Amino acid sequence: MTTTRSAIQYWLMKSEPEECSIDDALAALQHTVPWTGVRNYQARNFMRDAMRVGDGVLFYHSSCAEPGVVGIARVASGTRADPTQFDPASPYFDASSQQHAPRWLLLDVQALRKTRVLGLKEMRETPALAGMRVLQRGNRLSITPVTAQEWHAIERLLG
Repeated sequence: MTTTRSAIQYWLMKSEPEECSIDDALAALQHTVPWTGVRNYQARNFMRDAMRVGDGVLFYHSSCAEPGVVGIARVASGTRADPTQFDPASPYFDASSQQHAPRWLLLDVQALRKTRVLGLKEMRETPALAGMRVLQRGNRLSITPVTAQEWHAIERLLG
């Protein structure tokens, strides 16, 4: 028996702005970009097993001068094979991934709006966000779940 999920879930998805910034996503056709380059099994499994069209996304810039939430987005498609795993010219090439059994997946993310930067310092100073995975020591995942309470606290902070 298959169970259906009734509630929207929330996610934080990290992107290096040089690869895909919130501005790049907003400039794309229908404000939608393929989320390529995920090369962590746990993050891939979130995409494959838990993320659904319509889920909320905190668009997060990482590996930059001021890391933080920079936009609100939504999951815009189901998963499919990430073509970068098969492209030898791509930094995300995976020689052991097979066309008939791809190892890595992507989904489309649709940017809804750009926000001010909600940086790590401000997030850490917000008690409602104390348990947020992105703030935990040693967390380096590019995709992490966000609770409804954390999502709503961030919405309040962003105004």
